Amino acid sequence: MTERTKRSLRAGLRWTSLRLRLVVVFALVALTAAVSASGIAYWLNREAVLTRTQDTALDDFRRQMQDTAAALPVRPTKDDLQRAAGQMASGGPGYSVLLVDERERGKPIVGFSDLDTFTRDDVPDSLQKQVARKQPLNSDNEHEYHLFWQRTSITDTPYLVAGTRIIGGGPTGYMLKSLDQERQDLNSLAWSLGIATTLALIGSALLAQAAATTVLRPVQRLGDAARKLGEGKLDTRLTVSGTDELADLSRTFNRTASSLEKKVADMSAREESSRRFVADMSHELRTPLTAITAVAEVLEDEADSLDPMIAPAVHLVVSETRRLNDLVENLMEVTRFDAGTARLVLDDVDVADQVTACIDARAWLDAVDLDAERGMMVRLDPRRLDVILANLIGNALKHGGSPVGVRVRIEGEELVIEVRDHGPGIPEEVLPHVFDRFYKASASRPRSEGSGLGLSIAMENAHIHGGDITAANSPDGGAVFVLRLPRDASALTGGGADGGSGQGDDIEDGGAS
Repeated sequence: MTERTKRSLRAGLRWTSLRLRLVVVFALVALTAAVSASGIAYWLNREAVLTRTQDTALDDFRRQMQDTAAALPVRPTKDDLQRAAGQMASGGPGYSVLLVDERERGKPIVGFSDLDTFTRDDVPDSLQKQVARKQPLNSDNEHEYHLFWQRTSITDTPYLVAGTRIIGGGPTGYMLKSLDQERQDLNSLAWSLGIATTLALIGSALLAQAAATTVLRPVQRLGDAARKLGEGKLDTRLTVSGTDELADLSRTFNRTASSLEKKVADMSAREESSRRFVADMSHELRTPLTAITAVAEVLEDEADSLDPMIAPAVHLVVSETRRLNDLVENLMEVTRFDAGTARLVLDDVDVADQVTACIDARAWLDAVDLDAERGMMVRLDPRRLDVILANLIGNALKHGGSPVGVRVRIEGEELVIEVRDHGPGIPEEVLPHVFDRFYKASASRPRSEGSGLGLSIAMENAHIHGGDITAANSPDGGAVFVLRLPRDASALTGGGADGGSGQGDDIEDGGAS
């Protein structure tokens, strides 16, 4: 994945996180405010329009009933009602009129201003009953009959229907007023408010985007700087401007980065100084050790002819001299790994021959059971493979006891070598530390033959090949070390000569105590 693709992916993730949430929150707030304002405005305008139209029509209808319908004779004819209804409708604000009376008891007569528009069937029964009901007279009610109205719908058209009766005898009048024009006006208002809400929503989204960009740009720069800092670019700093919280955060980041850079520099300097000290010490020790080793070898050759009282001391000097020589070689190898100067010198290796040569060189043939087929070719550093095998097998012989089983196999593109002993196994509390430097499983033998570096060096040699070593206990008893290396380590070759010999005789770390 290219760096550009990674940046695009990170930008996409940012868009789907904080930026999107800011836009959504802004949009929701704007939508809620716009819908609430539009709803309130629509409701107030609706009530105002309908109330104004309704009051105008009812007031005019009441006046027409008092002036025109009340002037009719006590027993009007149908023509009288028809004429009065037409007169009332023509003088009113666009409504139809229906007058109902009785010429004789039980024989009602009806007058219409427009028979096609308004008939008695259009008046709801509930309204007719309410209009015809005589109201009880009291201090709060001085009239037997009142004007009643209701809104209804006829063939999907809204109407205002009202009715009243002449007090003291006279016709009952009904009025039908269409509210279709008001509905159209309110629909236009609703569309206008809807468009305004949509525009407000779009505007809020744009404002949210602008605000999010303003807020998130410093956050994005801070995130990029933090990633660079995490990648090891400790000189990364932010340009600080302003006095807000983000500016304070940027200043805090810069102070933290400066402190971290200083501490890492101090630690690196101390580490380099320690590494140089170990390397210099190891080199300085090699010259006197060479002389001491030569003298020790001469003394060892003459040990049989020395005084029996002196011979044990001679053997002790020889043994400790060899141990000190191995320790110096191991320290030099460790410093090469720490300094990054260790290099692979690759060659095509027959694994079975290599393992056999390692075992034979150390006279372990009688104590090791080897399971390896000839012809398994790999491309590795044979010297480093020998170091790994010497430490693993020697550790198993020393702490686990013979017979030690060594099984070699190829799994896909990996070389797998399993070293198993038949000892008591490795204590569970020791397993996580068997590859640590200078770690010894038993505190009771701090002056044992090994230095505590053998398995650590084996692991470093495995890592430089791009492999690994694992340690575990077998269910059948004994410790099992499994080495996994790539069949071809050519991709890891850094060029140059190998960084040293790295002896494999020091094998103290590993097995059970």
